[in-house]
Amino acid sequence: MTRPEETLRAFVAFELPDPVLKAVRDVQEQMRRRGLSARWVSPENIHLTLKFLGDIPVRDVERISSCLRTAALSRDPICLAAKGVGVFPGVRKPRIIWVGLKDTENRLIEFHKTLEACLEGLGFPSEGRPFKGHLTVGRFKKNPSLPALMDVLEMGRGFETGQFILDALILFRSDLKPSGPVYSKLAVAALGKNE
Repeated sequence: MTRPEETLRAFVAFELPDPVLKAVRDVQEQMRRRGLSARWVSPENIHLTLKFLGDIPVRDVERISSCLRTAALSRDPICLAAKGVGVFPGVRKPRIIWVGLKDTENRLIEFHKTLEACLEGLGFPSEGRPFKGHLTVGRFKKNPSLPALMDVLEMGRGFETGQFILDALILFRSDLKPSGPVYSKLAVAALGKNE
């Protein structure tokens, strides 16, 4: 009898600089004060996720890490700003509330294409829909109050941070706990650097 293969839950993301996380925490607090009820993501758990891999065999971590290093080497660091607030899939039945990203040179989108191609070569299918970089800040279990949601979306139109640089791609492990997910780094790949 063979033993089941050991797996772990993983995703690929960028960490955000502390000033951006502080700005996101502040906008979350404004949303709460405006009466929007959601399951809020702790600021320390907010990342710019590029690819959710799901449950992967532990033995594949090195192959995936190598793929991340290859993709990262091909691109320079990415300059973004956080801008605006929105919901997926839409205001009628929102499931996620997010902070958007301003990517004036489309570097994030181009990098995502490079990463997707590399991971596809390892058997991870592409999403099949256009990538929209965002920061998930809350989730709805049921439809929120529409007036509160519309008020928050209007308020969020004016939200924008200063520019920040993303220069390290990270393979994260996600352990689901009763208190919420716990993330740990499995690999880090510097953009545009051969380390």
